[in-house]
Amino acid sequence: MTNTEQLQLNLGLRDPKKEAEKVNQLRFKLGEKAKQEPKFRFYSLYQHIYRMDVLRMAWKQVKANKGSPGIDGVKFDHFDSEEKVETFLLDIQQSLKEQTYRPQPVKRVYIPKPNGKLRPLGIPIIRDRVVQQAAKLILEPIFESNFLDCSHGFRVGRNADGALDAIREGIRSGKRSIYDADLKGYFDSIPHDKLMMCLKMRIADRKMLSLIKMWLKCPILEQNKGKTKKVFPKDGTPQGGVISPLLANVYLHWFDKVFHAYDGPANWAKAQLVRYADDFVILARYQSDKLTKWVESKIEGWLGLKINKEKTTIVDLNEGQTLDFLGFSYRYVIDRKGRGHKYLEMAPSKKSVAKEREALRDIISNKYNWMPVPELIDKINTQVTGWSGYFRKGYYRKAMREVNYYLRDRLTQHLMRRSQRRYRPPKGVSMYKHMYNLGLKYL
Repeated sequence: MTNTEQLQLNLGLRDPKKEAEKVNQLRFKLGEKAKQEPKFRFYSLYQHIYRMDVLRMAWKQVKANKGSPGIDGVKFDHFDSEEKVETFLLDIQQSLKEQTYRPQPVKRVYIPKPNGKLRPLGIPIIRDRVVQQAAKLILEPIFESNFLDCSHGFRVGRNADGALDAIREGIRSGKRSIYDADLKGYFDSIPHDKLMMCLKMRIADRKMLSLIKMWLKCPILEQNKGKTKKVFPKDGTPQGGVISPLLANVYLHWFDKVFHAYDGPANWAKAQLVRYADDFVILARYQSDKLTKWVESKIEGWLGLKINKEKTTIVDLNEGQTLDFLGFSYRYVIDRKGRGHKYLEMAPSKKSVAKEREALRDIISNKYNWMPVPELIDKINTQVTGWSGYFRKGYYRKAMREVNYYLRDRLTQHLMRRSQRRYRPPKGVSMYKHMYNLGLKYL
């Protein structure tokens, strides 16, 4: 059968709904097997990656995430027909079957961080993203069976809300002394040899392990002043790689594990661990030297990672201090009604509000003078709706009011200055009312 005939047959026999059900059923079976036999090592996984139903689901998920092109410059727009997508996936399938697949170098870019520094981000080509996503579909249910409840980041059915709620409940239970950890360059510093040992605890399939190792060793290309530099990583899993968050959780899972062991702080210090990817806090009634030394010995000595001592702090909420985590601030404040008692306030942090103001400042600026006002307001609404959707927890009203005030004032000034002719609302209508009539959403 020729490639064209195979392509036409695949497209004609496809039932997307049934395909998705089969992949989900496979994932369910892998997860159940992993739960029932915690020490079982899976020896036949690689063959599932190049199943066409798995590759199609991987393609759909990667495309939904969008993203910039890798070093080959290929964009998702290139695949503008089902035939092109199917040909692309058949080519991937063949290379995986014949074991000729080799990942292309990762393009490294730098994105600004809130503190003004730059965060390195790796961008694989679309082809490699699809294969990584296919591998993630197969591996994720296996390792999910291992992960503990204290882990919330980059997991199925879990999110930041769970971590934030766990911290709030821990504080309310009396654990008000908090070790707020910061790991230095976690994704770039995971030791490859130790990570592979963690993976081998559940994977016996050499082909699968070899595939993951290729991604870890994949060279990184950096552009600097017109020159291209190729870097061969000795440690780490590149931020931006589809499978990197899963691998990062697989590695730090062992910190979760020893923390909750019979001789871990969860028992002898009655401490509580809440982790979101590489950000974690440890809540206890008292942070002893024994506890902090235990954390340092496990993170730096055992796992081979580095704690950023400058940013790692111990916060005592009983002393009026504030804990910032995942964009929220936790602190005890005095009841305004004059009854004298304190209550726990969980609200968007000052940094989060400042970051939102900065995002709005960028949108409501001279570079968008060309944009029609209704279109500009749609763009603003998208930004503030997304921000408020995440931060609408706890005592959020003060932060929402701050954003509203800033938004109204900034937009008013922008409308007045965007052209030589002064912008005027309809007669008898205030500027604020006019912006509301144009569709501006207030938080």
